[in-house]
Amino acid sequence: MTNTAPPPSPLDLLGRPTADRIGAGAHLNGFGGFHGGLTVALMAAAMRGEAPGLPLRSVTARFHRPISDEFRLETSLTRAGRSLTAVGAKAVTAKGMHVEASAVLGSPKAAEWAEFAPAMPEAPPVEECEIFAIPSEFVPISAYLEIRPVGPNRPYAGGKEPELTAWIRLVGDERPPDALRFILLMDALAPSYAAVLSTLALVPTVELTVRTGENLDRTSSPWILLRARTRSATVDGWVDEEIDAWGPDGAHLGSAQQLRIIRTD
Repeated sequence: MTNTAPPPSPLDLLGRPTADRIGAGAHLNGFGGFHGGLTVALMAAAMRGEAPGLPLRSVTARFHRPISDEFRLETSLTRAGRSLTAVGAKAVTAKGMHVEASAVLGSPKAAEWAEFAPAMPEAPPVEECEIFAIPSEFVPISAYLEIRPVGPNRPYAGGKEPELTAWIRLVGDERPPDALRFILLMDALAPSYAAVLSTLALVPTVELTVRTGENLDRTSSPWILLRARTRSATVDGWVDEEIDAWGPDGAHLGSAQQLRIIRTD
């Protein structure tokens, strides 16, 4: 009798050394390819290896084409300074580079500057919100995500506002998110523009930037509240999206920006 190991989960991959080749199993696909947020989280893990001990402040990735095959990560140290360090990375398959990324790491000197952060929107507690099930055949990686929407907006429901708000966590994960899991979760909602669509159109990511806040290190819950909003959209399909995240205590955990493009083919 042969024992077949289950396919690796997102948490399995994030816990492995990033020097290994990564199998792009279809069970980890988002829209049409290996999930973008998971890709960026793995690239961030690899880039942190170039600057051990420094906290990650920001990571930006540009997606040139979907990943559907085994890939490897290549990193390079761009600049090492006293306060800030910059690192670059590429996700490469046998067909060439698919994603390129850069990260800023560092720890500025302690100071007492005034703090500002977006206020958390009104939201019921997690346990009062119903689970929103995404068909895994449509977005396979959704099997690893628990999403509980807040408010009336839903993807592809023909609403009036291009905004989505939801509590979210990784299924079965009781730990508060670290920087890598946070990057993955920041790309876990459907595109906010989909809230105004009534028919299926893909809105893939062209560029994603995630910035972590200091409160991320202090949060104690696996749940984060995401609010994704389309800031602007053009008639030819370019979408500028902003995303903010809070813990259940109202502390702002970080933010993200996405450049998307609407596609019907």
